[in-house]
Amino acid sequence: MIMSKNKEDNSFTSHFVELRSRLIKSLIFIFIIFIASYIFAEKIYFFLVEPYAQAVREDGIDRRLIFTALHETFITYLKVAFFVAIFLGSPAVLTHIWKFIAPGLYKNEKKALLPYLIATPILFLLGGMLVYYLVMPLAIKFFLSFETSGQINSLPIQLEAKVNEYLSLIMRLIFAFGLSFQLPVILNLLARIGAIDSLYLKQRRKYFIVIIFAAAAILTPPDPITQIGLAIPLLILYELSILSVKLTEKKNKDA
Repeated sequence: MIMSKNKEDNSFTSHFVELRSRLIKSLIFIFIIFIASYIFAEKIYFFLVEPYAQAVREDGIDRRLIFTALHETFITYLKVAFFVAIFLGSPAVLTHIWKFIAPGLYKNEKKALLPYLIATPILFLLGGMLVYYLVMPLAIKFFLSFETSGQINSLPIQLEAKVNEYLSLIMRLIFAFGLSFQLPVILNLLARIGAIDSLYLKQRRKYFIVIIFAAAAILTPPDPITQIGLAIPLLILYELSILSVKLTEKKNKDA
């Protein structure tokens, strides 16, 4: 009994040490990316501002981004570096998590989980690309449509966007879309453990539609462009999730 307990304690200690080691390696990797990102923060900043520049390039108005506090640009560059570090460091963190749990899994369990670990960063990247190339340009043009030219007895209403607010918006949207695009992964994992099935998802489709639009309203600014831009892809992913859950059920039945 005592020897068995000692073995269990030693096993727990070794697992804890390995987990701590992998967490430290992940944090070091993210910190290195953070330092490198801060060095190139200005170039990353220009990349993130490009959707705004493209949207206003041909409107005939001399546009600019402003900052109203002495430290605002410095803080903005720190935010950009942290954003890039998390964005690029996530695959490394997932890899360390996989290496930690993989030795305790059977071969069929490894085979089942590996596609989800691969799909997670890919779906996150797709969500970010949707924001960068489609949602942000449309949203910017929508907001600019509320500008007015000056009349004889009135002042013009013209956008002068702040650096910090614009970058906070686009980074928040990239994270919101990236996380929301994990819906198929979550639903398929729930199907694998038997918590849900394709019939459950079909019968409760109308409730999920309401939840999706509510989540889109919470995660995005209060404008129809970004809300619909998030809700419609999520509805498509939900329907694709039903098909993938069906395939999972078929594979489990064949097995």
